[in-house]
Amino acid sequence: MSDTTANLRRKLAGAGDLQSVVRTMKAVAASSIGQYEDSVRALADYYRTVELGLGVCFRKIGAASGNGERDSQSAAAAIGAVVFGSDQGLVGQFNDVVAEFAVEKLSTLRGKPEIWAVGERVYARLADAGLPPKGLLSVPNSVKAITPLIGQILMESESLNSQDEVAELYLFYNRPTSGAVYAPVSQRLLPLDESWHRERAALSWPTSNLPEVLGGGNTTLRGLIREYLFVSLFRACAESLASENASRLAAMQRADKNIDELLMDLKGRFSRLRQSRIDEELFDVVSGFEALAGPQETVDSQQV
Repeated sequence: MSDTTANLRRKLAGAGDLQSVVRTMKAVAASSIGQYEDSVRALADYYRTVELGLGVCFRKIGAASGNGERDSQSAAAAIGAVVFGSDQGLVGQFNDVVAEFAVEKLSTLRGKPEIWAVGERVYARLADAGLPPKGLLSVPNSVKAITPLIGQILMESESLNSQDEVAELYLFYNRPTSGAVYAPVSQRLLPLDESWHRERAALSWPTSNLPEVLGGGNTTLRGLIREYLFVSLFRACAESLASENASRLAAMQRADKNIDELLMDLKGRFSRLRQSRIDEELFDVVSGFEALAGPQETVDSQQV
């Protein structure tokens, strides 16, 4: 269908409305990135404090008192994995990247893993790759909503730990990077084995005041381990959400640029079409004037 001024006006109006929506989504994504990044920074000092406390407990009561002295290399290990993705679109290759990364890493482990997918879209990607998840968890839509999700994950991990076999739990998620929007990473959260104990016990206390474990050593240790698991899961989820919104922001920036180019093209076509119509109208006026003036000039010349 050939362009008309009415058609072009409708296209311009539609593109303008779409650009308003895109810019609103850009603002929302940028704001969301900020809140998740702030939460990760706020956890950093607390995470360090928990690690220092664990180191003190391990040095005091010995690594044998912990509850992670299982051998993670056992052939009978039950493997669990949590893959953080998204429930919403407009995130580019966000879910494909983390799903492919998880599938590749899990293929190197012995045994078939039990997977929990955080987000419907990454659930579908894993199922298509031949690793149908055992469960589907909803993606939090705010910082406050992360804590209930962590509670669900910890309950699922406890079901693995209640088995006779050794339980391993891996986290797969996208982490924001400086050179790119995000990059997929993995973390083995469980078991808290001998090497994990040694690493924490080797942490030096930052001051000259010697720390002391109050109350029962095992009770304090169990409490610190719970906090360690909570903070690790919270950080992974927050970083995944920050990456998701960064991916959405990048997609909206590309869309905004494309709409700008489309608007420039539509405005140019509209201006050319409008000028063409004006030229045609002027030509018609001039032609009509010449047609009307022509016979009168002929009569005048004959009278002379």
